[in-house]
Amino acid sequence: MMGGNIIVDRRLLMAYERLTAIGQAGEKTSEYVDGFWEEMLKDPELMEEFIYYLDNKTFQDKYKCRGYGLTDMYFLNLRKVEIKQDVGKNYADTDKYILALDTFLAMADMKKDPEKYIKQFEAGPGMDRFYD
Repeated sequence: MMGGNIIVDRRLLMAYERLTAIGQAGEKTSEYVDGFWEEMLKDPELMEEFIYYLDNKTFQDKYKCRGYGLTDMYFLNLRKVEIKQDVGKNYADTDKYILALDTFLAMADMKKDPEKYIKQFEAGPGMDRFYD
């Protein structure tokens, strides 16, 4: 009798290893990394985008939620960081990889509650759009 075979997608193993390294470099907790990974596993299309990002350091922007892609979400998140840090155009202390991870998490959240994000996208450039 043969035991059950487990088929593992090597791309997922490599992606998890890279995610862990990014999380450690960005001083993220293991809970953050594990939570991020769980969100990606729930959505195969978003996972494909994440793997593409890891390989190319840019968004494929194929994944959309209500017409908005990851690039849209990235710039929305970047604007939030600008406002919170009040650094104008000096982004030297912003970890772009962690910002990208936060963008993937925000997109996963947008899929669950799109109106929250659409309101922010459509509100314009004011500071008040980032606070409920």
